[in-house]
Amino acid sequence: MRQLIRGRTLSFHADPAEVENAFTYHEDGAVITENGKIAAIGDYASLRDPALPEIDHRPHLILPGFIDTHIHFPQVQVIASWGAQLLDWLNTYTFPEESRFAQQGHAPLMAEKFLDLLLSHGTTTVVAFCSVHPQSAEALFQAAEARDMAMVAGKVMMDRNAPEAVLDTPQQGYDDSKRLIETWHGRGRLRYAITPRFAITSTPEQMEMTGQLVREHPDCHIQTHLSENKDEIAFTLSLYPQARDYLDIYETYGLLSDKLLLGHSIHLEPREIARMAETGSRAVFCPTSNLFLGSGLFDEAGLRAAGVVSGIATDVGGGTSYSMLQTLNEGYKILQLRGQKLHPYAAFHWVTRGNALALGMADRIGTLDPGSDADLVVLDSRATPAMALRMDRAETLAEELFILQILGDDRAIAQTYVAGKPMLG
Repeated sequence: MRQLIRGRTLSFHADPAEVENAFTYHEDGAVITENGKIAAIGDYASLRDPALPEIDHRPHLILPGFIDTHIHFPQVQVIASWGAQLLDWLNTYTFPEESRFAQQGHAPLMAEKFLDLLLSHGTTTVVAFCSVHPQSAEALFQAAEARDMAMVAGKVMMDRNAPEAVLDTPQQGYDDSKRLIETWHGRGRLRYAITPRFAITSTPEQMEMTGQLVREHPDCHIQTHLSENKDEIAFTLSLYPQARDYLDIYETYGLLSDKLLLGHSIHLEPREIARMAETGSRAVFCPTSNLFLGSGLFDEAGLRAAGVVSGIATDVGGGTSYSMLQTLNEGYKILQLRGQKLHPYAAFHWVTRGNALALGMADRIGTLDPGSDADLVVLDSRATPAMALRMDRAETLAEELFILQILGDDRAIAQTYVAGKPMLG
């Protein structure tokens, strides 16, 4: 199916934090989609074709769909759980909740609700942690495939320091992951992420098995956690006393590469930062959960200066919103406390092309370039009375984007397209 989608189009071709004129904006623009891909983008007048069906979203903004690089699928029903820091939060809320995913029918039900929530917030691609149960990953991949969504996900491997109901063994974690990779990785728009939850919940034997999976499947992503909380770091190092630092554990087992996504990466040692830069390993900023769990303040500018590529993510359920707009809102505030600035152009680059670059997927998602998958979000900057009142005084595109970034949420999402298909009623 070929169609024209009309509106004000905005797409980035470079990082505005590093390059001027990093984006292309059309005041009266259009995107032509065909068979799930972007066929053309430009001024409406130059692309208009009486033979093409048109969808008119004026005066709204059309951007690439948002990308969330770190989220926990099994935590959808413990988001907004009161009063704990990381390790207590895991033991009190997360692990008991994740044990429910062993129940027949629970994972498919949650997968449908999870993806519906993401799409209603303008997010078209996520990198997701599933539970230890392989059926949780099966359910999420099936639901994503039915929507033709780009998805990177994996079942967590964890064989210690958690209740029995959410543990596997080194061999079981390897075997389950191997089967899931063979079934789902590279199928349509789906990719597998090898997922040791973090060093606290994996024995050296399981980390060795993780390294074996990585060697056997070098095109898979790897996702885990690093240096979120000072108590976590101390506990981790007590479990791996030979390690030079937290990152060294992952390095010892051969996990460091540009496929590795390290959630949080807040309290890093200079050696860790240098090795992340040298190996291309990615940091992932999770602002709402860092504030909610009292974990610390991410150093975006410091990591950038060192040559570390960073993604940005919601980290639901420690994170407090599915909205990448609200994630940018809290990210702006954290960087303010760091004495750093997050310009709205840099912010919207980050949740589109920037996150696609962090995933090594910018040839497919994150821009409106011809040939890319037709994942789009349509933004209404007057979605609420407060936004409309503020917009009456806005004079520039940057001001409008900042209003969306600070005041916007799911109400600002006028439509979300996945592979050219509208997802919202």
